[in-house]
Amino acid sequence: MRSERMVVQAARLAFFGVLFAGMGLAGAAPDSFPLASDVRLGGDEAQTRFVMDLTRKIDLHVFTLADPYRVIVDIPQVNFRLPPKAGESGRGLIKAFRFGLVMPGGSRIVIDLTKPARVDKAFVVDPADGVPARLVLELAVTDRENFLRKIAFDQRFVRPQTAPSREQQTSGDARPLVVLDPGHGGIDTGTKGPNGQMEKDIVLDVAMRLRDKVESFGKYRVMLTRSEDTFVPLAERVRFAREAGAALFISIHADSLPRREGDAQGATVYTLSETATDPAAARLAEQENRADVIAGVDLKDQPEDVAGILIDLAQRETKTFSVQFAQKLVGTIKQTIRLHKEPLKSAGFRVLRAPDVPSVLVELGYISNKEDLQLLSSDGWRDRTAKSMAAAIDGYFSTPLAGARAGSN
Repeated sequence: MRSERMVVQAARLAFFGVLFAGMGLAGAAPDSFPLASDVRLGGDEAQTRFVMDLTRKIDLHVFTLADPYRVIVDIPQVNFRLPPKAGESGRGLIKAFRFGLVMPGGSRIVIDLTKPARVDKAFVVDPADGVPARLVLELAVTDRENFLRKIAFDQRFVRPQTAPSREQQTSGDARPLVVLDPGHGGIDTGTKGPNGQMEKDIVLDVAMRLRDKVESFGKYRVMLTRSEDTFVPLAERVRFAREAGAALFISIHADSLPRREGDAQGATVYTLSETATDPAAARLAEQENRADVIAGVDLKDQPEDVAGILIDLAQRETKTFSVQFAQKLVGTIKQTIRLHKEPLKSAGFRVLRAPDVPSVLVELGYISNKEDLQLLSSDGWRDRTAKSMAAAIDGYFSTPLAGARAGSN
């Protein structure tokens, strides 16, 4: 799996365009990372201060993003042990903030702003006389024109890298490639359960079990968009599958439903459609499509082949094969796990927008449902689910049309 990890890591570095060289401690033991122990906000809607306590001084790189207005703070990898619910509410110019791993060796703080603001100061103070090191941001209100001008100025100094070519990623192995995409990761935790269960952890575990079971057939290659607790942008997940020559792409998630919308349970399989099957499907797509906003990705940097992808999806073959696999998957897993009352749906998920790779998004169940959460937390259930999904993948490629198409990739 080393080559897989290298490919994903190289592509991720190319997307962000911000090097953590000299900043991070990738590969170091967790205990060697700096510790963030507390955070506090001060000020008002004209000037706001953000202060985070650290065990030692670190480097930082700060920039801003618009639509929505955000301040992004990239730092070396940090162990965040902040008070419960830290960042869920704000003060002054800060609406809320979140934090977490964004790539091996690098962490990120994403600050949502109530209005355009400039970063007047950004620095880290050395620890002294029992006082911890402190990361300090001082924000001041500004207007949209100046906010956007600062973004344009900062982007002049970003050094883009070249993503690995498809030739670099292919191994000469003619077996069909299945790309598994564990949703969320790193700073983007996804849905959280009442006892701290996190969607990003559940789906990564299921994806790794599924990888092992599919590989055990000996007939397929399998790659993961992430095999660690790191964030991968939505467009990068799609690009990774396409450049690797995937014959099938499966994004794995675990849904939640706001209390005001009642209760729901069971697994659902989604395909891409410009028009959602129903309001719930549209809501879920909108929620999942916010992953890049959550992680502080510049949405204006999306590749052109992804931005206009719904036009490309007029390619009937790819849409047909996506639906064909979705039907096969539902028909197979229903023998093992509970399904939603409407198990086949469609909506505008950005992560499914590869025009030449049959793609589905699988919601394993609802973390917001007590019974589903109990199953999602069970090792036995995860293993049975992975086994059933692997059987569906094998059955799909065993059909003459799908097998012929995979052989042509």
